Amino acid sequence: MADRDVKAMTDDIETPVFETTAFTRPPPLSEATVALVTTASLHHPDQDDFAPADTGYRVLDGSRRDYQTGHWSPNFDAVGFAYDMNTVFPLDRLDELAEQGVIGRVSDVHMAYAGNQFDLSAIRMDSGPAGARWLKEQGVDVVLLTPV
Repeated sequence: MADRDVKAMTDDIETPVFETTAFTRPPPLSEATVALVTTASLHHPDQDDFAPADTGYRVLDGSRRDYQTGHWSPNFDAVGFAYDMNTVFPLDRLDELAEQGVIGRVSDVHMAYAGNQFDLSAIRMDSGPAGARWLKEQGVDVVLLTPV
């Protein structure tokens, strides 16, 4: 499927409008625990890969560096990720920020979703809020979203 075909399939999707937006004031970055949330369909080799229409998430262990991408879209160029995971999952950069004292610490856990979805309602109403709750329970104050 060509990029123009995918664009044609998504041209009529309406952008959701929210009456109110949720926001909480995090601690100063120098004291905050920061996690990554990516839509690059990342997972560890021992986890299930993302399948088409998989709206769930995978918990990623921040101490590991064996991430694999399960992005099944033909429009996703995985060369950058294969060369340097930080192009889509900048965990090494977060580690550097923590060492410099810019952020308090890097979370031990992170999260991945499959961003190549046509129907986002399940993520918006179910797995998105569930993932956010879980990260909050893990002590995460700030999330850096890397949309891919």
